Amino acid sequence: MRIYRQVIFLISTFTICTHVRAQPKQNIDSILAAKKAIADSLPPKREFRGVWIATVENIDWPSKPGLPTDQQKQEMIDRLNAHQRQGINEVMFQIRPAADAFYAKSREPWSKWLTGKQGQSPNPLYDPLEFAINEAHKRGMELHAWFNPYRATNDGRFSQLSPTHITRIKPEWFFTYGGIKLFNPGIPEVRDYIVKVFLDVVDNYDIDGVHMDDYFYPYPIDGQKINDAETFAQYGQGYDDIKDWRRYNVDTLIQMLSDSIQAHNPRIKFGVSPFGIWANKYQNPEGSATHGGSSNYELYADSRKWVKEGWVDYINPQLYWPLGDRSAAFDTLVNW
Repeated sequence: MRIYRQVIFLISTFTICTHVRAQPKQNIDSILAAKKAIADSLPPKREFRGVWIATVENIDWPSKPGLPTDQQKQEMIDRLNAHQRQGINEVMFQIRPAADAFYAKSREPWSKWLTGKQGQSPNPLYDPLEFAINEAHKRGMELHAWFNPYRATNDGRFSQLSPTHITRIKPEWFFTYGGIKLFNPGIPEVRDYIVKVFLDVVDNYDIDGVHMDDYFYPYPIDGQKINDAETFAQYGQGYDDIKDWRRYNVDTLIQMLSDSIQAHNPRIKFGVSPFGIWANKYQNPEGSATHGGSSNYELYADSRKWVKEGWVDYINPQLYWPLGDRSAAFDTLVNW
C-alpha cells in the first residue's frame, strides 16, 4: 500500500509539473499548493508511530475482565479511534501475557483478563485478535501481535490456573522466581513449544508483525536465584559459565523465531522491545555511558547482537528515563 501511494504521488507530481509552464501564475500557485497538500497527506517513509495496547492486569484493554462482548468491542473501537486521531500508524496488541490467549485459534487457554476466568471463552463468542486486526486495518494501522515469551503466570494463585494451562501439563518446563512461574529457556522443548505458539498466530491471522517485550530471564530480585542448575548440567555442554549459556538460550529462541516467521510469512515483521540499556560502559567498552541494569548482563538478552545478526526487523528499546537523568539519561541512550 505504501509503495502504491508513492507511485500515485510520483505520477501526480509528474502530471502537475508538465502543466506548470503553460499555466498563469495564479494557477501555478494553486497547483503547487495542491501538490503540497498531497505530500502532507502521505505518511513519512518508514516512520514507525506505534503504541502498546496492554492486556495484562487490564492495564489498557479491556477496562475490566468479563465485560460483555459488545462492550469489549466498543472499548477497542474507541481506543483505536483515539490512536488514529493521534497519528498512530502501528498498534502492538498484547495477545499472550502469561501463556494464555486473547485469540481463538490458540493451543493455550483464554486469558482471565479477558473473561474473568482462565479458559472461559468470551460470551457471545468472538475472536478479539481478529476483531482488532480488522478494525486497525480499517484505520490504516498495522497490527503487531505482542507476545510475552517466557512468563507463564503473573501471580502466585496457581490453583486458579486452567486444567489446560501448560504449567499443569508440563510442570517440568518451569521454575518459580519472584512468586511466579516462568518457562525455563534452557530446555529445547520449551523453545520449540514457544515457536509453535507464535506460528499459530502467524499462520492463522492477517497480522503485520510479531512483537516481543523485555521479559526473557527474570529481572534480578535480591536473595533469589534462578533454579536452572540441573538444566545447565543437562544441556550446557560447551559452556563453562552458566551466564553465557543463558545468553545462548535467548539468542537461540530469537533466531528460531526470526527464521520461522520468515519461512511461514516473509511479509510479517519481527520486532523486540528490550530493556533500554544493552550494557553500561563500565561493563562493556561498547556500552552506553549509563549506570543501571542491563539486558545483556542481567536478563541475558543480547539485543545488540540481534540487530547485528539481522534477526529482527525492528527494535525499539524501552527508554523510560528522563532527559539528563544521572544514571541513564534518555538522550544519552537514544544517541547510543
